[in-house]
Amino acid sequence: MLNYNIRGENIEVTPAIREHLENKIDKMNRYFNETPDADVNVNLKVYPDKKTKVEVTIPMPHLVLRAEERHDDMYAAIDLIVDKLERQIRKHKTKVNRKMREKGSPKEFFAAQEGLTTDQLNEKAQEDETDIPNEVVRTKQFNLKPMDSEEAILQMDLLGHNFFIFTDAETNATNIVYKRRDGKYGLIETT
Repeated sequence: MLNYNIRGENIEVTPAIREHLENKIDKMNRYFNETPDADVNVNLKVYPDKKTKVEVTIPMPHLVLRAEERHDDMYAAIDLIVDKLERQIRKHKTKVNRKMREKGSPKEFFAAQEGLTTDQLNEKAQEDETDIPNEVVRTKQFNLKPMDSEEAILQMDLLGHNFFIFTDAETNATNIVYKRRDGKYGLIETT
């Protein structure tokens, strides 16, 4: 059973929005043997420029489904979110199907995996293999220049990228700076 926790920021969650959201997400039940027991956490937000953002997180025992979408229309954003979540489920099931084939017995494998059917896995396996490829399509090589995080942020902004890898001048460790969606910056330090 899905339990919905819908929050609105700068927007009232109307019965129409709630119904549309629940109907769309409930349709994802076709991917499972039985409706999973999960909490569906939804955050709806409207910005001053009238753009909307929808975030959905569904934590499950062997999988966390999460998607977010920004759009001018709240209903369109909900539709796009459901498409993203369905792709995540299909991708996960394709991965599960591959592992099942490697292990051999479906009964042993599905004892550890909850709510997945072999028919649904087989149905989407080939579509997903071409839909979401896991192959490297481009490789770049470069030397890491020692610098501090402020200089790395400047380099990242000059290049127009949303992340930058550099060698920390003090620790000599490889670190990453990145631009967050809120416009601020983050730093990932390696040890």
